[in-house]
Amino acid sequence: MATGENKLISYDSTGEDDIQFGFHLGCNGVVHILFEPIKKDDQYNPVELLRLISNTNEGAVLVTLFSMKKIQPGTRMLYMKNNIHSNLTDREQHLLIEPVNISYADKQSAFLDVDIEQTTCTGFIEYIEHPVSVVIAGAGNDVQPLVEIAAMLGWLVIVVDGRSHYALPERFPEASKVLCSKPGDILSQIKTDSQTVFLLMSHNYNYDLSFLNQILMQEFEYVGLLGPAQKRDRMLSDLQDQGIQLNEIQLSKIFGPTGLDIGSENSTEIALSIVAEIKAFLSVRSGSPLKLKKEAIHKRAISPAP
Repeated sequence: MATGENKLISYDSTGEDDIQFGFHLGCNGVVHILFEPIKKDDQYNPVELLRLISNTNEGAVLVTLFSMKKIQPGTRMLYMKNNIHSNLTDREQHLLIEPVNISYADKQSAFLDVDIEQTTCTGFIEYIEHPVSVVIAGAGNDVQPLVEIAAMLGWLVIVVDGRSHYALPERFPEASKVLCSKPGDILSQIKTDSQTVFLLMSHNYNYDLSFLNQILMQEFEYVGLLGPAQKRDRMLSDLQDQGIQLNEIQLSKIFGPTGLDIGSENSTEIALSIVAEIKAFLSVRSGSPLKLKKEAIHKRAISPAP
């Protein structure tokens, strides 16, 4: 703060002394933290770049440059669907554009070395996904803990129900939107994308079935059905009777009963199991115990090809 310049600080917890005299990070590794001053007159300062990301429903790539030497360029570039916001030179942008495009296409973060300001720096090419949106059909009391847990993760939650005395914003203060709507009118009132998931929890079979019918008319990633497997089979059978035949890809994205098997009994435990399954599904993970993993818990970033 005194110098107004970027500064990289390293915390080393690999030594035995860290247990008694160190920073108690508990990671048994080295952590590098880049401190950056926020200059209001700089349109490319990190806060402004993050503001641009928050105002879109698309993924983005943020480039932060740092070095173990003196030079610390900091957060210098934002890429959003062919739009670039940066104060780097054309030559420096040219060095970064290919790995940025790869990161954007693969939705993966990576590190690479790049020459900036006549110094070899490390570039953190960070893919930032826009938040998950959860559309919940049903505004019963059992939905309340689900909304709270999802909101804690930063997910956007939309609650919809056909009963006006249930679909009330004051019942779901953490929800981004609460709608009172018929099933056939829901999708016209919301925006959906690849990060949108649906949960059918109205406890009204016909309401859930009608909404599922609407969902199937568009691309979707995940639909969770509250209730036993018999309910799922009945719904699929009723859809088939209506002439709606689901393909294998669609069937693979319908989860009924929704949630992981963690022994849930009450509504809060059920909400936890549902959110955990959605997170595992979107992250392409199994949801199995970490102690059974043979490889590293966190995927190691691979530098894009030069």
